[in-house]
Amino acid sequence: MYLIPANAKRGQYIFGLFRPVDLIIFGIGVFITILLVMLMPMQETWAAVTAISPAVIAALLVAPVAYYHNVLQLLIEIYRYFTSRRKYIWKGWCIRDEQQWTMDRKLD
Repeated sequence: MYLIPANAKRGQYIFGLFRPVDLIIFGIGVFITILLVMLMPMQETWAAVTAISPAVIAALLVAPVAYYHNVLQLLIEIYRYFTSRRKYIWKGWCIRDEQQWTMDRKLD
């Protein structure tokens, strides 16, 4: 009986952008980066790039993308598209109508 606005799903996200799993992914990436910064020698370029790469990758995964929640969701959808069955079976508008049509076909 009520109309739901198109952006109602955003109200379920943290800060209107993130799911709890997104924040967990980002937090783990930042935590690993902090550990690597403390453990690796930062005088060398390769060490600095290696140390900050987990946080950068995690940030890119949870970054918002148009028409998808974020890059992680986009990658999941691309994976599902190329690995799942692509034969779409039409079920009809109403299962009762389909059953009636099947019964009518059997009588013919």
